[in-house]
Amino acid sequence: MNKVVIVTGASSGIGFSTVKRLVADGYIVYGAARKKSDMKKIEGAGATALSLEMTDYSSLEKAVARVIKKEGRIDVLFNNAGYGLYGAIEDVSIDDAKQQFDVNLFGLARITQLVLPQMRKQKSGTIINTSSMAGKMYTPLGAWYHATKHALEGWSDCLRIELKQFGIDVVIIEPGAIKTPWGSGAADNIERTTSDGAYKKYGKKVARSMRNRYESNDISSPKVISDVVSKAISSSKPKTRYVAGKYAKPALFARKFLSDRMFDKIVGG
Repeated sequence: MNKVVIVTGASSGIGFSTVKRLVADGYIVYGAARKKSDMKKIEGAGATALSLEMTDYSSLEKAVARVIKKEGRIDVLFNNAGYGLYGAIEDVSIDDAKQQFDVNLFGLARITQLVLPQMRKQKSGTIINTSSMAGKMYTPLGAWYHATKHALEGWSDCLRIELKQFGIDVVIIEPGAIKTPWGSGAADNIERTTSDGAYKKYGKKVARSMRNRYESNDISSPKVISDVVSKAISSSKPKTRYVAGKYAKPALFARKFLSDRMFDKIVGG
C-alpha cells in the first residue's frame, strides 16, 4: 500500500523539493499551500494540492478531513511550514512575535492534533517536524525564530514519548544553511524591524551577512533535506533526529563543546 503523505509549506524550498522526491518514491502526496499559483505548481509536480493557512485552524481541519475522506488514512505528516522573524527583541512587536509562534509552533501543533486520531486508529504513522540547527543554538537578531525552534525541539520530544504506545514515530529534522527563500525573508525582516533606532547599524550588518550566505552557491540544496525525509519515511525505525545541510553539524558541535562566552564571540560578530 502506498503511503499517504501531507507536506506543509510545500510550495517552495525544502517543501517543494520533498513533494517532488516523495512523488518519485511512489507515495500519495498532498502538498499544502496558500496561493492558487502555488497550488498549480504542486499539482504540476504530480501531487494533490491542499489549500491551507497555518494560522487558520478551520482550513487545517478541512484539509485533514479531505485527505481522510479521499484516502482513508494518513501515514506521514511532514510539518515543514515556517519562516524566520529576525530583528532586535526591542524592535520586534509582540504581535509579530505571536505570529511567528502561531505559524512555527501552534499551527504545526494543531494540524498534528488533527491527524493523530487517524494514525492511532491505524496503529501507525510518522510525524516529521522541520526544526533547524537554530533549535540547538542561537544567532544575532534571531531571538523569536530561535525561540520557536527551541520550543519545537522540546515539544517534539514530549510528543515522541506520548505516541510510542500507538506505534507512531516522531522525527525531528535539523537543517543547516539551505538555499531557499527563507534566508532572504529573514534578512528582509531584519531590515524592516531595525530600519530606525539603536539597532540600525547592527541590523544592516547582520542582514548583509545573511544575504551573502543564503544567496551564495556555497550552501546546501533543498534536495539534501528531501533525501533525509525520504530516508526517514522508508525506515522501519527512523532516527529521532537527522542533522543535514551546510554548517549544521559543525555548528551543533561547537555549541555543545564551547562555553557560552566563546560561542557568543563566534556568532556575535
